[in-house]
Amino acid sequence: MTVVIKFGGNAMVDQDALAAFVTGVKQLCEVGKNPVVVHGGGPQISAGLKAAGITSEFKGGYRVTTAESVQVVRDVLVNEVNKELVDLMNSSGVPAISMPGDIDGLLTAEHRTVLVDGIQEDIGLVGEVVAVDASAITARLAYGEVPVISTAARAIDGQLFNVNADTATSAVAIALKASEMIMLTDVPGVYANWPDRDSLISKMTAAELATLLPKLESGMVPKMEACLRAIEGGIPTVRVVGNLSDQGTQVTK
Repeated sequence: MTVVIKFGGNAMVDQDALAAFVTGVKQLCEVGKNPVVVHGGGPQISAGLKAAGITSEFKGGYRVTTAESVQVVRDVLVNEVNKELVDLMNSSGVPAISMPGDIDGLLTAEHRTVLVDGIQEDIGLVGEVVAVDASAITARLAYGEVPVISTAARAIDGQLFNVNADTATSAVAIALKASEMIMLTDVPGVYANWPDRDSLISKMTAAELATLLPKLESGMVPKMEACLRAIEGGIPTVRVVGNLSDQGTQVTK
């Protein structure tokens, strides 16, 4: 029973959230589930680019990634965020293994554009995951390890791309035919009328989520689009949670 979890870079800077996440992954292992972690690293990438003297620019909620910045993005994701996460999980008794998305064809991407104010905009070396080497991941799972995948990827010709962690998570989940995808966010789930805390939705269908999508906060839209893509790709259940121990919002077909 494979469970693919999206873990955001924002949670990495919150020690309580980080500790709760590692505990949650450990509990999944203990009950016989096979967790696979896919992570981003927005705050860390911004800090790394700033340290390198590169200005961060965003369009439509996506980071514009130049030839100058893409290697910095990759190095931060793999050498900082991934390493810290894997080291912490291992020291906590979780047998985590680093799997950079751009190594050995784990994630293959193609250049993508994004819709900004009704116009398709080129945002540089940003890719869409079009293929996942599922066999490499399942081999690690067979050894009892927890793959921790960083979201850089390469094109067939070797071009390095920055890829959105939300969309990469759904691509990994679909490729693995996961039993569940968990979208870990900084809120407890999906709200019908944010910021009304009493409007948290416990269960909804993909069709209901699609209807609600235009009303969501902009930061939630890429996450929920990835959830819809996962359902359309055959994942039976997607959960949007603030903590792995929460029920959050369950989305089904």
